[in-house]
Amino acid sequence: MGRNRGRRLTGRRAVGWVVMVGVVAAGGWIITRPTPGDYIPGLGPSQKDAARTPPVVGTPPPPTDSEGLNAGSLFPAQRLVEAAGYKARRNGIRQGEKCDEVLQDGTQELLKDSGCQAYLIVSFTGVDHPVRSSVTLLRFADQAAAVRAADTLRGKPGAVAFILADTNFAPAPSAGSAKPGSEARVEAVGHYVTVTSSRSGDARPADTASSNPAPSTPTPTASGGEPNLDEATRALSYAAGQPFVWM
Repeated sequence: MGRNRGRRLTGRRAVGWVVMVGVVAAGGWIITRPTPGDYIPGLGPSQKDAARTPPVVGTPPPPTDSEGLNAGSLFPAQRLVEAAGYKARRNGIRQGEKCDEVLQDGTQELLKDSGCQAYLIVSFTGVDHPVRSSVTLLRFADQAAAVRAADTLRGKPGAVAFILADTNFAPAPSAGSAKPGSEARVEAVGHYVTVTSSRSGDARPADTASSNPAPSTPTPTASGGEPNLDEATRALSYAAGQPFVWM
């Protein structure tokens, strides 16, 4: 009869269960880096942080489209993007199917008849430095079309608009003015094209400044230089293209 009695949950067994749960969930923790505000690290933001979801313009692709440019899957709003030691937070996005909408001057029609099927533009703000970045993703029917479009955009520096945190486009620089930021990095990855550029300064709209503290002032380097915008551009370009390497 003694053998049929329920076994007590000792401290050692409790620890064992915790370890098992941790192993099962470990994959999610690796992919979804925990951020401040999570109820449990890696398992989602608190209600307060969730209410700060960045603005979105346009309609996302249907969930049945496994190769669609879905911002929620590629860049979850409450997750930091980290690549090559650079950390950034996602802000507003624009998305749609009329690819000429990503151009600073839509009358140029650089993407007309290019085979572009959809676009996604994402604004990022550096976590440790006041650097703002704009990442544009374009989807094409095949790799050949993506390569041709990338060559076209490389030949027209500044053709792709720079998105701000509130989803508005930054004004085009006036003729003869200094370049506003880093040189745009254009990459063809599979049948996608990524266009990434960065600028100094805080990309947040003025009405959110009180609720979201500005990134900390960067520590000057030995030479007294500004944050490396090229570093931010390279890191986010890599992060944007990585999901499409095997597509």
